[in-house]
Amino acid sequence: MKFYLFIIGLVSILGQVVILRELSVAFYGVELIYILALGIWLLWSAVGAATGRRNKIRPVAAVNIVFVVLGILWPLEVAVIRALRLITGAIPGSYLPFGKQLLAMGFYLFFPGVLLGLLFQWAAKLYVASGKQDESQNAFGNTLAGAYAIESAGGVAGGLAATLFPVLGIQNFSQAMICSLMSFLVLVVSPNKERLVRKRVGIAVTVIAVFFIFLGKILPIDRQMTRWNHPNLVACQDTPYGRIAISESGGQFAVFENDALMFETQNIAAEAFVHTAALHHQNPQKFLILGGGFEGLVRECLQYKPSRLDYVELNKRLLRMIQQHLPPESLSFLNSEAVTTHIADPREFVSGVETTYDMIIVGMPPPMSGQTNRFYTREYFQECSQSLCPDGILAIRIPSSENIWTPFLTYRNAGIYGALQSSFHHVLVFPGVTNVMVASNAPLSRNPDELIDRFKQRNLQTRLFTPAYIRYLHTNDRFFSVEKMLSAADATPNSDTHPVCYQYSGMIWLSKLIPGIVHRDISVMNSYKGYVGIFLVFAGCIFLAFLTGAHRKDRSRRILTIFLAAFIGMVMETMFLLYYQSKNGVLFQNIGILLMVFMAGLSAGSIVIHRLWQKIGSSRGGNTGIGKFLFLFFILLNLFFVGMVHLQLPSGLLIMSLFLFLSGFIVSGILAHGSLLGVRDQKAVVSPLYASDLAGGCAGSLAGSLLLVPFLGMMLSAILMIFLSGAGILMIRE
Repeated sequence: MKFYLFIIGLVSILGQVVILRELSVAFYGVELIYILALGIWLLWSAVGAATGRRNKIRPVAAVNIVFVVLGILWPLEVAVIRALRLITGAIPGSYLPFGKQLLAMGFYLFFPGVLLGLLFQWAAKLYVASGKQDESQNAFGNTLAGAYAIESAGGVAGGLAATLFPVLGIQNFSQAMICSLMSFLVLVVSPNKERLVRKRVGIAVTVIAVFFIFLGKILPIDRQMTRWNHPNLVACQDTPYGRIAISESGGQFAVFENDALMFETQNIAAEAFVHTAALHHQNPQKFLILGGGFEGLVRECLQYKPSRLDYVELNKRLLRMIQQHLPPESLSFLNSEAVTTHIADPREFVSGVETTYDMIIVGMPPPMSGQTNRFYTREYFQECSQSLCPDGILAIRIPSSENIWTPFLTYRNAGIYGALQSSFHHVLVFPGVTNVMVASNAPLSRNPDELIDRFKQRNLQTRLFTPAYIRYLHTNDRFFSVEKMLSAADATPNSDTHPVCYQYSGMIWLSKLIPGIVHRDISVMNSYKGYVGIFLVFAGCIFLAFLTGAHRKDRSRRILTIFLAAFIGMVMETMFLLYYQSKNGVLFQNIGILLMVFMAGLSAGSIVIHRLWQKIGSSRGGNTGIGKFLFLFFILLNLFFVGMVHLQLPSGLLIMSLFLFLSGFIVSGILAHGSLLGVRDQKAVVSPLYASDLAGGCAGSLAGSLLLVPFLGMMLSAILMIFLSGAGILMIRE
């Protein structure tokens, strides 16, 4: 059963990543979908774990059957998700209605989630039943804590695989096939000693042989499934940052990331962005372009004949694909002697560069996620300010609306505008379908005649950006009204520790699917009243939970305690990852390492607390104080994090790994303690406690990512976790 539990953890994490990546592509890479999908996955797993009688043991044959079903399911899930638009008859490039999106996610995640929840509880009960218990000393052999530790160790292996496979160039569909192979492997090591075991092994060997024969056909099938959404596909590849697809029609090439259009070769948006900003500098000679250089930003900057142009690109494989498949003439500007291309995280590059620039042009995607939000925060703008010459200019662009701004859009733009104003003395906003924001510590010209003279003197060759357009930009009524609107908006400046921009960008996306919320103003959530309201709601929940636990049996209190621990742990994991993200930049490999460390903490916590409880609990009759101590450890960890956020301390990989390991250790430690305290029959607690752990993780994932961190910020969220940990201490009775 140990091997079964290990494989369950491995395919659970690896398969989860495979399916969530596919859903992310199907819904155009919007991070909110990823968060919702993860919550739904945990919810279905909790349903699977809670299904059936509390202590009924299923035969090994039933476990094997579920593994076989999973083996068939993994590649089938990928195919069905990619066929979503064909199945629903949706227009390519359009969003499905929000109800259909939730329905599709719920359906796609139902089967793997429920099956994995069932698998764990069945395998864990078999594992427990195979051990021996000394009831006279209340000492256990195999326990839920031990099963949880083994499954978490498998999760570490799954996380390692999910991290390394994209780096090694293994495509997502190939990873799904690997999940299938691992699911079929359990038939080879089945502990069933019946006469059919040889037949089962023969079937497994046949399946594995077919898998390797089929291996050579995986890439063509993968490519054909991608063509369902890109009929004119030229190339596609899964990278650590998303799926890149290149299509061509009539000589025009289009590049997609997670099925969302990045750029096309006949686009003229680059010239409006670059020249709107660069004309405000008297003589720009040193340029720094952060992302998007292949869109034409580098080409337009070269018209100023710079002495130095540094282009920083995050995704090496994206750049390589573009260079391989786009016409050479459309990328010839990258070969200029003035251009130096750097493969690095743009934020890390800015913070570590020693050169000062005349122009910094930020071509990164809009702040729709925690990854991209950090390029639009007060701290990042301050780093850019320090990397500019005294009269240097920073330029950013934000997708917007030309005429009508909803409350969400107004506060999103105002949050970025406020962050710029806190870092630069002068800021200009040029409204349009895409807002261009120009910032500098030196005065910026508002005289169109002066800018037109510079345009003519520099002999710029443009298609859209003309003297008439320059005059229009600086004299139309929106140029003046937008500045007043942004200055009047009572918006919190976007920052690393309080990413309000991420929050409003998510609401802007949601309003496309639910038009009725477009005029609702949620800015009050970022005010004092909003903070008090959220704290009161959680205080009420704590009070009700405490009353429920205090006046009910130990079973109810045990389930609530584990739910609370999982909730706190998931919120803390969200805060730690976002803080690391804001301070260091998110390299996919590092995030994978951090998630593996959290899983390692889950495994270690169950093992250590199990052994400690057996030594101390047996002699004290269970009155160990371990549970209260673990919740106290939660409080200390959050207090340390509050101090780190307040002092804006750096967060290296080592310190954040320690934080995540400890938080995982505490969560699994509380589950292990709860499963041992006063429990005679370990089989009876497998389903309810594991389901409670998953449900708490689901609630913590959604609340931390969508409510607490965006609205309260990291510091207040950590303080709230301190209060919740205190409630956990009160709920435990030993």
